[in-house]
Amino acid sequence: MRIGIPSVLVAYTGGATSVEVAGETVGELLDDLDRRYPGIRFRMVNERGAMRPHMRIFVNKEMVETFDQAVGSNDEVVIIQALSGG
Repeated sequence: MRIGIPSVLVAYTGGATSVEVAGETVGELLDDLDRRYPGIRFRMVNERGAMRPHMRIFVNKEMVETFDQAVGSNDEVVIIQALSGG
């Protein structure tokens, strides 16, 4: 399945804004993404295994609440960096 990569992380993917990954859950997709592009998962998930505050993952335009969420081969998965500021 293809997963959309935000511009802040394309340095890890060699400039690709979407890449192929495999897995049956969001967590498995992130694990495979990190196997293919070492270090990318740490930019999204902290040392405690929680999503970093400004990163979001959407499956079929719905924000993911847990890494255990199942995904299918036809699902659209996108990683987004949330913006903030003052």
